Amino acid sequence: MNEQKSQGVPPFKTLGTHLKYLREQSNESLQEASGAVEIDTDALQRIESGAERPTEDILLLLIQHYNTHDHEALQLWELAGYDGNDAPQKVRLEDLLGPNGSKQVVMLMTNDIRTMYSDGLDVNINQAGLTLTFTQIGGNGRTTPVGRIGMSYDQAVQVMQTLHEALTKANYMRHPRGLPAPRNDDQTDK
Repeated sequence: MNEQKSQGVPPFKTLGTHLKYLREQSNESLQEASGAVEIDTDALQRIESGAERPTEDILLLLIQHYNTHDHEALQLWELAGYDGNDAPQKVRLEDLLGPNGSKQVVMLMTNDIRTMYSDGLDVNINQAGLTLTFTQIGGNGRTTPVGRIGMSYDQAVQVMQTLHEALTKANYMRHPRGLPAPRNDDQTDK
């Protein structure tokens, strides 16, 4: 690695090139891919150039987003330097694979609350409740999910009531009602 630095090659060039290849094979722009894993476009560009190593969480999200095969996911994991017991990770990729090598569901919770704007909404219904998938239309006309929320039917009813109240209030606030002009009491006595 020191040899690469002395020659001016970014330290994670191979990893970055591989991630860029996966993004291009998915026909995604930097903006679409970075939005899907909720990182800054500049950060993804630095990762793809090899100048920066993604955190374990971001690398896992990229692996899932690009739907990589297990052997390819392990290769990416190793290229990032997260392959040994000495790596400073809490979760290793091997721990995320099931006993037969199948992928397990990984949920990462973040405290970073971002406002995402959407062009569309898909609603999926099942016995447990429903899932709202908010989408945006990309530059290539392809719809990309930007957020997904699941809820019970009871919660969905409460959400609809809250939205109705908020929209009614917003509509009322667009056309505020003014008070009548004050009367002059001296003129009314005469």
